[in-house]
Amino acid sequence: MNTSRAKAPAGVNLPALRHHNAALVLDLLRAAGAEGISRLELAERTGLTPQAVSKITARLRAEGLAVGAGLRPSTGGKPRTVLRLVPDAQFAVGLHLDRDGLTAVLVDLAGRSVAVTTAPLDFGAPAEKVLADAADAVRDLSAAEPHKPVLGVGVAVPGPLDHRDGVLHRVTGFPQWDGYPLRDALAERTGLPVTVDKDTNAAALTLSLSEPPGDFAYLHLGTGLGAGLVLGGEVHRGARTGAGEFGHQTLQLDGPLCECGGRGCIEALCLAAEARGDRAEAARVLGAGAANLVGLLDIDRVVLGGRTVAADEDAYVRGVRAVIEERAARGGGGGGGVVVTVADGGDRPVAEGAAQLVLAPVFGRVGERG
Repeated sequence: MNTSRAKAPAGVNLPALRHHNAALVLDLLRAAGAEGISRLELAERTGLTPQAVSKITARLRAEGLAVGAGLRPSTGGKPRTVLRLVPDAQFAVGLHLDRDGLTAVLVDLAGRSVAVTTAPLDFGAPAEKVLADAADAVRDLSAAEPHKPVLGVGVAVPGPLDHRDGVLHRVTGFPQWDGYPLRDALAERTGLPVTVDKDTNAAALTLSLSEPPGDFAYLHLGTGLGAGLVLGGEVHRGARTGAGEFGHQTLQLDGPLCECGGRGCIEALCLAAEARGDRAEAARVLGAGAANLVGLLDIDRVVLGGRTVAADEDAYVRGVRAVIEERAARGGGGGGGVVVTVADGGDRPVAEGAAQLVLAPVFGRVGERG
């Protein structure tokens, strides 16, 4: 988690903003970790009055979300009481519904995965079968902490989709999902609030909590290829929540047919190179797309992820970095000094990011940029 001690967004002393102010305090408690933070520091960093902070922390303690963490010596007067978050007070479930597999995680308030399950999944099966598998995973994970509340379920799926309404569009290769209200259907089955987003956006959200400040793109290469964009510290979804359809930019006008119906898409070229065992070419193609993003958005970092990248991380990092640096050297729109890294865990950041879709609003971090 990001433990930066930078000043938090300012709070406002109005009763109507009680939840907002409590979220600011919770976020600082989460960032402080086991070391904790005093009420005076909370007031200084939120801009709230000490009296407002005392009321908020008293309520959080009564709800079991915060607890005393000892005393801190004071430079004058009595020692300060230090508070910390209670990570296992509540949980969230994150689901990654991929084209051929399901990964489910139970995450505590600190963002730690306390239980993980994986299973095969046929995303092309009838919707009722996919929903049943997803609901079973939620039930099994919830049983791991039967006496603690689960705040909700975050679901990460291939795009495109409508993040606001939780409705899928024409997922590449699976057009039968077009218009399906996944959010509402799964909420009805589980009895829990559900949030739906693209797999790449979910991963970008969880990475934004640990990556250094700055703009970056998360490129996920697994059974497909997509991007999650973090701009100005927030996940950028676009006006219709469809940003990040990175895999279907055309690199070769007369190239091979893609499942989306187009030709020469970067996804088709990448996966075709992988299929014939030419990983260097796959990395070069991915690098060409990444260099386009760097030139277009002037981002600081490119983070690679997904099971295909995880199979040979070094090859992909080298290949992508080489294309970006070559483009920068010939003056092709920036790229000098851009860092290329890999997200640990293969597909796991996607499921963990899905859980963060539920947790982010609790800490006042909606993570959405229209």
